[in-house]
Amino acid sequence: MDTFNKIKTEAKKMSAWAKGSHDWEHTERVLKLALHICKKEKADAEIIKYAAVLHDIARSCEDKSSGRISHAERGAELAGSILKRHGFDKVKIGKITHCIASHRFRGKEKPKTKEAKVLFDADKLDSIGAVGIGRAFLFAGEVGAKLHNDKKTDISKTKPYTQEDTAYREYMVKLRKVKGRMLTREGRRMAQKRHEYMKNFFIRLNKEVEGIV
Repeated sequence: MDTFNKIKTEAKKMSAWAKGSHDWEHTERVLKLALHICKKEKADAEIIKYAAVLHDIARSCEDKSSGRISHAERGAELAGSILKRHGFDKVKIGKITHCIASHRFRGKEKPKTKEAKVLFDADKLDSIGAVGIGRAFLFAGEVGAKLHNDKKTDISKTKPYTQEDTAYREYMVKLRKVKGRMLTREGRRMAQKRHEYMKNFFIRLNKEVEGIV
């Protein structure tokens, strides 16, 4: 087994405890998206493929801490150790771990390299569109949220990891803003279509909740 597949297998084992909204299937989709964008943006595919398979290895840490631990920051630390053990040099480790540390939507570290921007966009694309809607409801169920917020609820005053952390809240707080945060040309192109589909879904959801349609 070559180095990439060894690390990929290790990352999959570390992701075994992740909940459905951020499981290994999410990682596989992000890898495919990242490699697609990579070709369009002429980025370094080697850096991107390692960053993609390792980007969520600390997701269970964030879940267990109810969001207090950043999976991006912790994941970069863990990935650094894994890559070092497999003989990667400091420069390459730094490039890969920067991608991981900066891929989080609300993260402190921002993507600075072309590869980091590619991973950021790939990860965000998987959070919107049809897949994004499905993942939003999965996450809401995982934290014990309701199907939908009451019409009188002020979304801006609700908190994550509570009964009010619905798929609609995720859309209002985060997902509707994703399109405007994309960092690559191909990412922006793909996000536009996914955004429109998602927007129309939540418009209809609100109407159905009110018994309008």
